[in-house]
Amino acid sequence: MDRRHLLKCLSSGAAATAFHSSALAQAYPAKPVRLIVPFAPGGTTDIIARVMAERIQAALGQTLVVDNRAGGGGVLGATEIVRAAPDGYTIGMATVSTTAANPAINPKIAYNPLTDFTPIINIAATPNVIAVHPSFPARDYKGFLAEIKKRPGHYNYASSGTGGIGHLQTELFKSLTGAFIVHIPYRGAGPALQDTVAGQVPIIFDNLPSAMPFIKDGRLIPIVVAAPQRLAQLPNVPTFAELGLEPVNRMAYYGFHGPKGLSAEVVQRLHTAAKKTAELPEVKKRIEDTGSLLVLNSPADFGQQVAAELAVYQKVVAQQKLKLD
Repeated sequence: MDRRHLLKCLSSGAAATAFHSSALAQAYPAKPVRLIVPFAPGGTTDIIARVMAERIQAALGQTLVVDNRAGGGGVLGATEIVRAAPDGYTIGMATVSTTAANPAINPKIAYNPLTDFTPIINIAATPNVIAVHPSFPARDYKGFLAEIKKRPGHYNYASSGTGGIGHLQTELFKSLTGAFIVHIPYRGAGPALQDTVAGQVPIIFDNLPSAMPFIKDGRLIPIVVAAPQRLAQLPNVPTFAELGLEPVNRMAYYGFHGPKGLSAEVVQRLHTAAKKTAELPEVKKRIEDTGSLLVLNSPADFGQQVAAELAVYQKVVAQQKLKLD
């Protein structure tokens, strides 16, 4: 084969590959896409997922089917995302619990958050809140801290699961304040909230969007929030930073990611559809009404954010000598 013929063949092959890639991108998705939520229904992860799923069909061309897979503080659902085929038909919700807090505290976790996922987009950042049942003897931070320090080990707190952000941040709060409250882990924020609202557990550390409806109707009392500044929805509630607890003052993220190996074309299709959907006025309002802030960054930026958050929690675990219950 002469050189000119070889170059012609190579050129034709490259063109065919480009055409095939373009055709795949245009054809995707040809069927509904499964969105794994690694927590039980009712928590913030589930809320953000369902708000997006309800309106994304117009931008994506297919429905997004929410599939709750709770357990292990999000680890079971996250592991299922990792094990999915990298064809774009199974993606999942990425959270601080599954990609940073749990991997930082759990040496036996079955995935590497930096190499086993393909980041797609960070949809929203959400404040976190310590809230109490109305029967709790205090309704502000000063009284709350005095009460739990006066009766060490007497009070329990609920979280979305062992190794989740609620667990890790409360343990950090305990180490910084010298308070001792007992951890009660659940299979997600939804069940944890149900028991706290029912008075079975007096304290919860939760993401604000899932706690806010109960705060609004007086069934939970907010004590302190993790946010850059006081929130318009809770103007009388201080931030951890105001109280000298800056290490606890970290917001959570909620985004889309998939298994390792998703093609750039599929990632871009999902990213574009998610961004377009979140920017719809009614979707934006529903997300922001929970106290969340839209982020909508690039896949690369989201990947860097996950890496930075993991490093923070690894440092927290090492410094505070935190271990699984």
